[in-house]
Amino acid sequence: MVLSHPEILLHNNPAELGARQRVRKRDVSLQARTPDGIGAWDTFQTLVSTATKLGVNIYQYFHDRLAQTNLLPSFALLIQERSAAVHLAASWAATT
Repeated sequence: MVLSHPEILLHNNPAELGARQRVRKRDVSLQARTPDGIGAWDTFQTLVSTATKLGVNIYQYFHDRLAQTNLLPSFALLIQERSAAVHLAASWAATT
């Protein structure tokens, strides 16, 4: 499959690293006390990870959203732009 579609990773290390960060945080902090707290941790860790991958300063992004200035583009828009630029589906269209 990887030979036909070179955009597929040979390993799942990015997913493993994301899960490992969550486990490390849980172990160091002795877990959140409520299900809402666990959900908040997961949400913010996901936002920080996404911002890092997109090259966005998370503090500026939070300030932009909390101040409601909306000068920075949303993560959804940035992800759409990046995925369109990468042409991930090009090899799939060629095989059908």
